[in-house]
Amino acid sequence: MTSDSQNAPEQRVDKWLWAARFFKTRSAAAEAVSGGKVHVNGGRVKPSRGVRIGDELEIRRGEERFVVTVLALNMQRRPAAEAQRLYAETDESRDARERVREERRLLAAAQPHLAGRPSKRDRRNIRHFIGKD
Repeated sequence: MTSDSQNAPEQRVDKWLWAARFFKTRSAAAEAVSGGKVHVNGGRVKPSRGVRIGDELEIRRGEERFVVTVLALNMQRRPAAEAQRLYAETDESRDARERVREERRLLAAAQPHLAGRPSKRDRRNIRHFIGKD
């Protein structure tokens, strides 16, 4: 049973994630794959699993979630501009990441920013306000 998909070139998923710059080190990529943070074509995989051109990867990195299609393989880690040519992110994935980023920004803006301990002037104003002056 010989088909074109079996003869297609492939690369380890952890090495591809490292080359595509989703993770800073190959060991971090392997750890993410082993931890279930990367799915290939909808299924959980091991770091040694090969990816081929046309495979769909779901990658969770922190709170970010990427859904990408593999466009090319590269055995070496190249500059970011070249690494972005290895995959195409789906429009739904990009829109969802932008939506989550905007929600985090609005949530952070709504939180009070406490700069630490009050200064001498702040303490004086607090004492005056409380009436212990």
